[in-house]
Amino acid sequence: MTQQQKTPYDLPDVSGLSIGILGGTGDQGKGLARRFALAGHQVIIGSRNAERARQAADEIGSSVGHGGATPRGAENAAAATEADVVIIAVPWDGHKATIESLRTELTGKIVIDCVNPMGFDKQGAFALPVEEGSAAQQAAVVLAGSRVVAAFHHVSAVLLLDPSVELMDLDVLVLGEDREATDLVQALAGRIPGMRGVYAGRLRNAHQVEALTANLISINRRYKAHAGFRVTDV
Repeated sequence: MTQQQKTPYDLPDVSGLSIGILGGTGDQGKGLARRFALAGHQVIIGSRNAERARQAADEIGSSVGHGGATPRGAENAAAATEADVVIIAVPWDGHKATIESLRTELTGKIVIDCVNPMGFDKQGAFALPVEEGSAAQQAAVVLAGSRVVAAFHHVSAVLLLDPSVELMDLDVLVLGEDREATDLVQALAGRIPGMRGVYAGRLRNAHQVEALTANLISINRRYKAHAGFRVTDV
């Protein structure tokens, strides 16, 4: 995995990596946990409450069956410590406090931030301003010793959790400062059938990717859909 990639399509083998999902008891976290477990990854679902994490792991395990790996649950700190790669999938209002509390456990790791800072009112969803620019940039500031990558913002939790959906027909926009880290996250996205990871720039451009989720929610509400994105000509 440390070898220089020859082309943008030449991605590393990530099949043996374990994945910790902080906020793994929410729908987005459980959905990603389910898909990565189906792909054979060891998945550790993290929560502030270990029992809730274990219940979520049991729920996902029953839907995975014998076709994939069996996820397990743990407190956030244990999930962050034990996993090779960690996904932050907590609600925005708990984002900063969660990562601040796990700074030591996440040092040296690739941390994937998929949090969308959004509010809702009578007109629908809208992007919230973030002092650092975006949730991913906030994570990069707090977790200065980690390799922060922004990804998985536009993936429907409903489709992730739906056992009748075999292929996730969408591209995942991947942003970060570290080519090795973004290549690895692109490869992880590709472990989910139908999904593809596409490099989309550095973290300074993460704010519009996060904000675009509000547009997707508007699309989905109007058309009663679970829309995603595809990048053409790549």
